[in-house]
Amino acid sequence: MEPSADLKAYLTGHWLTDLANFSAFAFHGIPDLNWVGFYLDHGDRLRLGPFVGKPACTEIAYGRGVCGAAFSRKAALIVPDVHEFPGHIACDSASRSEMVLPLLAGGKLLGVLDLDSPLVGRFSDADRQLAQKWLDALAASSGASLASRPWCAK
Repeated sequence: MEPSADLKAYLTGHWLTDLANFSAFAFHGIPDLNWVGFYLDHGDRLRLGPFVGKPACTEIAYGRGVCGAAFSRKAALIVPDVHEFPGHIACDSASRSEMVLPLLAGGKLLGVLDLDSPLVGRFSDADRQLAQKWLDALAASSGASLASRPWCAK
Protein backbone atom coordinates (compact mmCIF):
# COMPACT_ATOMS: atom_id res chain seq x y z
CA MET A 1 0.00 0.00 0.00
CA GLU A 2 1.41 3.41 -0.98
CA PRO A 3 2.15 5.14 2.32
CA SER A 4 0.09 8.27 1.85
CA ALA A 5 -1.64 8.38 -1.55
CA ASP A 6 -4.61 6.24 -0.53
CA LEU A 7 -4.88 7.94 2.86
CA LYS A 8 -4.95 11.39 1.27
CA ALA A 9 -8.22 10.47 -0.48
CA TYR A 10 -9.86 10.31 2.96
CA LEU A 11 -8.39 13.48 4.46
CA THR A 12 -10.55 16.60 4.40
CA GLY A 13 -8.62 19.16 6.41
CA HIS A 14 -11.14 18.92 9.29
CA TRP A 15 -9.37 17.56 12.36
CA LEU A 16 -12.12 15.29 13.72
CA THR A 17 -12.98 13.72 10.38
CA ASP A 18 -9.32 13.21 9.56
CA LEU A 19 -8.41 11.60 12.90
CA ALA A 20 -11.39 9.25 12.57
CA ASN A 21 -10.58 8.29 8.97
CA PHE A 22 -6.89 7.94 9.82
CA SER A 23 -7.74 5.49 12.61
CA ALA A 24 -9.93 3.37 10.32
CA PHE A 25 -7.38 3.52 7.48
CA ALA A 26 -4.55 2.32 9.73
CA PHE A 27 -6.71 -0.34 11.41
CA HIS A 28 -7.59 -1.88 8.05
CA GLY A 29 -4.25 -1.14 6.37
CA ILE A 30 -1.89 -2.73 8.89
CA PRO A 31 -2.42 -6.44 9.59
CA ASP A 32 -2.88 -7.95 13.04
CA LEU A 33 -4.10 -4.90 14.97
CA ASN A 34 -6.83 -4.86 17.58
CA TRP A 35 -6.86 -1.10 18.34
CA VAL A 36 -5.78 2.12 16.62
CA GLY A 37 -6.51 5.61 17.81
CA PHE A 38 -5.46 8.92 19.23
CA TYR A 39 -4.97 10.32 22.70
CA LEU A 40 -5.07 14.12 22.60
CA ASP A 41 -3.36 16.58 24.92
CA HIS A 42 -5.75 18.47 27.18
CA GLY A 43 -3.14 20.56 28.98
CA ASP A 44 -2.93 18.35 32.05
CA ARG A 45 -3.44 14.81 30.67
CA LEU A 46 -4.17 12.87 27.49
CA ARG A 47 -7.80 12.15 26.64
CA LEU A 48 -9.22 9.59 24.26
CA GLY A 49 -9.82 10.82 20.72
CA PRO A 50 -11.09 9.05 17.59
CA PHE A 51 -10.25 5.34 17.48
CA VAL A 52 -11.17 1.93 16.06
CA GLY A 53 -11.38 -1.04 18.41
CA LYS A 54 -12.87 -1.96 21.75
CA PRO A 55 -13.78 0.81 24.21
CA ALA A 56 -10.62 2.24 25.74
CA CYS A 57 -9.21 4.11 28.70
CA THR A 58 -10.52 7.65 28.58
CA GLU A 59 -7.67 9.52 30.29
CA ILE A 60 -3.93 8.89 30.61
CA ALA A 61 -1.56 10.91 32.80
CA TYR A 62 1.58 12.30 31.23
CA GLY A 63 4.39 9.78 31.64
CA ARG A 64 2.03 6.89 32.48
CA GLY A 65 1.87 3.78 30.33
CA VAL A 66 3.24 3.56 26.81
CA CYS A 67 1.13 6.48 25.53
CA GLY A 68 2.05 8.79 28.40
CA ALA A 69 5.72 7.84 28.11
CA ALA A 70 5.82 8.48 24.35
CA PHE A 71 4.09 11.84 24.87
CA SER A 72 6.45 12.91 27.66
CA ARG A 73 9.52 11.82 25.69
CA LYS A 74 8.18 13.29 22.42
CA ALA A 75 9.40 10.09 20.79
CA ALA A 76 8.01 6.96 19.16
CA LEU A 77 7.98 3.83 21.28
CA ILE A 78 7.75 0.24 20.11
CA VAL A 79 6.99 -2.21 22.90
CA PRO A 80 7.36 -5.85 21.78
CA ASP A 81 5.63 -7.23 24.92
CA VAL A 82 3.44 -4.84 26.89
CA HIS A 83 3.61 -7.13 29.93
CA GLU A 84 7.30 -6.24 30.16
CA PHE A 85 6.70 -2.46 30.08
CA PRO A 86 6.66 -0.94 33.58
CA GLY A 87 3.35 0.80 34.24
CA HIS A 88 1.60 -0.52 31.12
CA ILE A 89 -2.11 0.37 31.11
CA ALA A 90 -4.16 -2.64 30.02
CA CYS A 91 -7.25 -1.20 28.34
CA ASP A 92 -7.68 -4.44 26.37
CA SER A 93 -6.23 -7.60 27.92
CA ALA A 94 -5.82 -9.07 24.41
CA SER A 95 -3.17 -6.47 23.48
CA ARG A 96 0.35 -7.90 23.63
CA SER A 97 2.47 -5.35 21.73
CA GLU A 98 2.14 -1.64 21.16
CA MET A 99 3.53 1.16 19.02
CA VAL A 100 2.97 4.82 19.92
CA LEU A 101 4.04 7.86 17.89
CA PRO A 102 3.82 11.55 18.76
CA LEU A 103 1.16 13.58 16.94
CA LEU A 104 2.77 16.83 15.82
CA ALA A 105 1.40 19.73 13.79
CA GLY A 106 3.00 23.11 13.27
CA GLY A 107 5.81 22.07 15.59
CA LYS A 108 3.34 21.50 18.45
CA LEU A 109 2.99 18.22 20.31
CA LEU A 110 -0.75 17.54 20.26
CA GLY A 111 -1.06 13.95 21.44
CA VAL A 112 -0.15 10.45 20.33
CA LEU A 113 -1.17 7.81 17.83
CA ASP A 114 -1.53 4.43 19.56
CA LEU A 115 -1.52 1.08 17.74
CA ASP A 116 -2.07 -2.20 19.60
CA SER A 117 -1.72 -5.81 18.46
CA PRO A 118 -2.67 -9.14 20.03
CA LEU A 119 0.68 -10.53 18.80
CA VAL A 120 3.92 -10.27 20.77
CA GLY A 121 6.62 -8.53 18.72
CA ARG A 122 4.16 -7.35 16.04
CA PHE A 123 5.74 -3.93 15.36
CA SER A 124 8.99 -3.16 13.54
CA ASP A 125 10.86 -0.04 12.59
CA ALA A 126 9.33 -0.41 9.10
CA ASP A 127 5.88 -0.17 10.71
CA ARG A 128 7.00 2.94 12.58
CA GLN A 129 8.26 4.51 9.36
CA LEU A 130 4.98 3.74 7.57
CA ALA A 131 2.88 5.18 10.42
CA GLN A 132 5.11 8.27 10.44
CA LYS A 133 4.56 8.80 6.71
CA TRP A 134 0.83 8.60 7.30
CA LEU A 135 1.09 11.04 10.22
CA ASP A 136 3.04 13.41 7.97
CA ALA A 137 0.20 13.24 5.40
CA LEU A 138 -2.30 13.91 8.19
CA ALA A 139 -0.32 16.94 9.37
CA ALA A 140 -0.09 18.25 5.81
CA SER A 141 -3.88 17.99 5.43
CA SER A 142 -5.11 18.96 8.90
CA GLY A 143 -2.15 20.69 10.51
CA ALA A 144 -3.80 24.09 10.84
CA SER A 145 -7.00 22.76 12.37
CA LEU A 146 -5.08 20.37 14.63
CA ALA A 147 -2.58 23.00 15.83
CA SER A 148 -5.44 25.13 17.19
CA ARG A 149 -6.37 22.21 19.52
CA PRO A 150 -10.14 22.53 18.97
CA TRP A 151 -10.85 19.59 21.31
CA CYS A 152 -9.85 21.89 24.19
CA ALA A 153 -12.41 24.58 23.33
CA LYS A 154 -14.74 25.36 26.17
